[in-house]
Amino acid sequence: MTGPFIDVAGHPRPLPGPPGEAAVLVVDTQRDFGDPERLPWLDADARARVSDALAGTRLLVDRARAAGVPVLWARLEQDPDEPWDSSRWLRGMAHLSAAEAAAKEPCLVGTPGPEWFGAHPRVGEEVVTKRRYSAFHGTDLARLLYVSDVSWLVVCGLTVDCCVDATARDAFQHGFRVVVAADATATYERERQDAALAALSRHAAVVAAVDAVTALWSGG
Repeated sequence: MTGPFIDVAGHPRPLPGPPGEAAVLVVDTQRDFGDPERLPWLDADARARVSDALAGTRLLVDRARAAGVPVLWARLEQDPDEPWDSSRWLRGMAHLSAAEAAAKEPCLVGTPGPEWFGAHPRVGEEVVTKRRYSAFHGTDLARLLYVSDVSWLVVCGLTVDCCVDATARDAFQHGFRVVVAADATATYERERQDAALAALSRHAAVVAAVDAVTALWSGG
């Protein structure tokens, strides 16, 4: 890339690294996070932002594939036999029976919830299955990136205030230079979306548009 790398606030930012050391990580583009039929309580604005984020994710992934940039995928799968008790406690579900609590969990194994939605991997692309918010927690994602000589990571998907945030922060703490693709991620409340992107920009990532990111690979 010959020009400056500009973030969503219009500020020039340091280049994250050579195109040959980049990878894209798509987080949780799954029915329970993106399919309006699984999220009937979303208002029109939220549905539109989620739809736009999935379209942005597809664009980012298509351009990465065309440029030879590896694309990796993270998906949540909740195992009813290994409940995340602290999460259930935080959400006020500690008093429920195991069966009642499991019925309220997103992406529960054996339901349609974990299925890909809006963007999905090709055969041969790495898929990491996670049990917590971060794609690095309890997985071999860091090793996969290290052995592939990845130095910087573009993170996108759903949702930006939860699993995208946790994954981007863990990537940063693992030593990767992190870019979050602002128009390829979303959450269900606009205020939370804006706050999450602002916090990531301050503490863990450059937040940039898909066009600015993919120009790093094309020399544009």
